[in-house]
This record gives sequence, C-alpha cells and structure tokens, in this order.
Amino acid sequence: MRDELLSLIEKNSRIDLKELAVLLEQEEIDVANEIAKLESEGIICGYHTLINWDKTNIEKVNALIEVKVTPQRGQGFDKIAERIYNYPEVRAVYLISGGYDLLVILEQKSLREIANFVSDKLSTLDSVLSTATHFVLKKYKDHGTIFDKKSTDEREVITP
Repeated sequence: MRDELLSLIEKNSRIDLKELAVLLEQEEIDVANEIAKLESEGIICGYHTLINWDKTNIEKVNALIEVKVTPQRGQGFDKIAERIYNYPEVRAVYLISGGYDLLVILEQKSLREIANFVSDKLSTLDSVLSTATHFVLKKYKDHGTIFDKKSTDEREVITP
C-alpha cells in the first residue's frame, strides 16, 4: 500500500481520504494511520501547491545557479549546502554530478535581486569557488505538471 499511496498523493496532495481508501482498497483509518506514519518518519516532507506565476500579476524570476565549492574536511558538501539552503530566498539545493557541485534554485522578484544574491551572499562564502547563473525564461513542465497544455479535439469526424 505504501508505494501506491505515495504515488497517488505525490500527483494530488489534495486527494480526499475517502477516495484514497477506495483507490487503495483499504479502510480510511488505515490510510490515515499510514499517512501519519509516513509524515512522522520524514518520508512525506510537506505538501505544496504548484502555481503558474506567468498567469498572475505577480512578478517572479527563477534562476538555476551552478556552484563549484571546496568540500570541507570531514563534512563534504553538507556544511556549505546547509549554509546556502538557510537563506530564505533559496527554494532548493541539490548535490549534482558534472563540472559543478551544487545546484541552487532561487526565486526573486527581479533579475537584479538574483544577481545581488549571487554576488553579495553566495559568491562571498569561503568554500565557493565559482558560480554560473541560468535564468528560467519559461516553464513547460514542473513536478510532472504540463503548463499550458494544448487541448486536442477528439471528436470523431463524420462525413456523409
């Protein structure tokens, strides 16, 4: 039940408990208990709403920043990653393979705010060797959701 439950709520965190129980062929109380257990174990870490900000009046700029760092002795990349993810403007931090070590995702109101964060906060950290900033110009798909999905006409053509 656990794998299927996680897959269902990952796609729709607002799914009703009754509907989950029906889909999983379980009692509601068992599903509720399993969700509580998954939350307490830190497997379910939060519930989020995905918003297409381009369709609002609110300006948001997203940037992906590649960061090359010197890992600290005995702590690897964890300590510097922790310093970075504690900044409130940082949305995510990932340890990655390739030419850079960390991928930092930022969300701000303007390009200037992102540039200021990189130059004033990120680049000044002792362990940071270099950065490369990439601005998100358009989102096509995020968290498995397609933005601006094209509707297709599935009506059958009938000719006399």
